[in-house]
Amino acid sequence: MPARYTHGHGATVLANHAHRTAADSAAYLLPHLRPGLSLLDVGCGPATITADLAEAVAPGRVVALDGAPAAIEAARATLESRGLTGSVELVEADLFALPFPDGAFDVVHAHQVLQHVADPVAALREMRRVTRPGGIVAARDAVYSAMTWYPRPAGMDRWREVYMTTARSNGGEPDAGSRLLAWCREAGLEGVTCSASTWCYADDDLRGWWGGTWAERCLTSFGPQAGAAGTATRAELEAMAADWRTWSTSPDGWFAVVHGEVLARV
Repeated sequence: MPARYTHGHGATVLANHAHRTAADSAAYLLPHLRPGLSLLDVGCGPATITADLAEAVAPGRVVALDGAPAAIEAARATLESRGLTGSVELVEADLFALPFPDGAFDVVHAHQVLQHVADPVAALREMRRVTRPGGIVAARDAVYSAMTWYPRPAGMDRWREVYMTTARSNGGEPDAGSRLLAWCREAGLEGVTCSASTWCYADDDLRGWWGGTWAERCLTSFGPQAGAAGTATRAELEAMAADWRTWSTSPDGWFAVVHGEVLARV
């Protein structure tokens, strides 16, 4: 049931994910949190979002869960740096077999997770299982086909084509954000509220960081998978990386990542 994780858990990817905060990645959920709620963050990665959510529900129980040992180690480092090791429990486990009883949490949250699993409906059903009646299942995912940018070097259009093909061949769905409502309905979740939000990279620092991380991923993350599958040649991957770097140094560079979001009352 799990798909192959297209990004991998290398240092570049984990560093990228560590930039995320609840403010820029879970703003749709924050108004529904209050002190004392119990919360499970599935696919927590380096747990920077988890740490913010933990502060919002303190002194409630918070569990950060991921299936990758490298992510758990990155999460541990984040929690130690934030002084939250005594407040957040780290669990290495499978999303499709959560090691908790029915109704264990008030809130179950997943950020940029469902796009990487082979059966997102089953994942949502398992998230619902461990959510108490009246609680919330929350998910946010990108829509790669809706990403837009300027200027448009040719290698970046090719990047999106190759990335989406690679992600789907790995069993994922890179347009997950636009499918969240459909998946929730199929999973039997009701009372679903949908929203959308964006990340925008258009100043020198953010543009340089965003372009640099994707240039590196073309060569060390999804890129080698695409090469092994025959989806892109090494020369094409190097051209993609070069065009990402060109875009990142343009004073006119602008990039928007569109996300779909759902809040479902159980």
